[in-house]
Amino acid sequence: MAAMDVIVEKLVTVWRRPAVRRVFPLLFLLISSVGSILKELELVPPSYFSSSKNFFNLYFVKVSWGWTLLLLTPFLLISSSVHRGASLLGQRLLSLAVATAVWYICTETFLYIEDATGACFQSKTSLLATNEFASKATCRRAGFNWRGQDISGHSFILTYSSLLIMEETSPMAILRTASLPALARTVLNLLYVALNLLVMTWVWMFVCTSVYFHQPIDKLLGTICGLLGWYLTYRYWYLKPFSPGLPPHCQLKEQKQHA
Repeated sequence: MAAMDVIVEKLVTVWRRPAVRRVFPLLFLLISSVGSILKELELVPPSYFSSSKNFFNLYFVKVSWGWTLLLLTPFLLISSSVHRGASLLGQRLLSLAVATAVWYICTETFLYIEDATGACFQSKTSLLATNEFASKATCRRAGFNWRGQDISGHSFILTYSSLLIMEETSPMAILRTASLPALARTVLNLLYVALNLLVMTWVWMFVCTSVYFHQPIDKLLGTICGLLGWYLTYRYWYLKPFSPGLPPHCQLKEQKQHA
């Protein structure tokens, strides 16, 4: 597995750079802004990814939170066993529970806002709304078109999931030199590489969302919500005593910064 070790080492080296960790969150705002301009000016030609029925959208983005938890949970189970065992595992699983709550509250709020601000039209080009249907679900079931403030759930979840993975996989910087059984080491390396591939997929699909779908304000609001969900937890609340706390590697960095 020497090749896998080399890949892990290179990925860890990239994520350990302070500049990368500072710029990565801002990258989503940049992509959303530039992508929205390109979409409004119609400068990006249609492609396989301009269809909402493309493979990656249907089987990855639509269930992106499931993919994130599927890979991140076993990574935390193994990595926590190297440090403080049950205590650290409980903290990290609590952080996933908090993240899931953030995901659920935000997505449900987006749906509520779209319902509360929208109206049902017989077609995408129709100018006259019908009062027969009071929600997006009933309107679409009838074959009509619902128009409301459609905050981009894709922009939110792809931003939030990517930043969550960045934070929770940061202990790999110290885990790669820790003493681990061969099987645990192999599984941990595979999960780490898979999570990095997942982040690359989320960033690429975020680019596609920015240049092909939604109105600029809807993408910007979704992106900002994702950034706020990350910032208010990992850059504010998790620094406080009564919180899940930061992952071990981040804790060490915070201690050095405040020394």
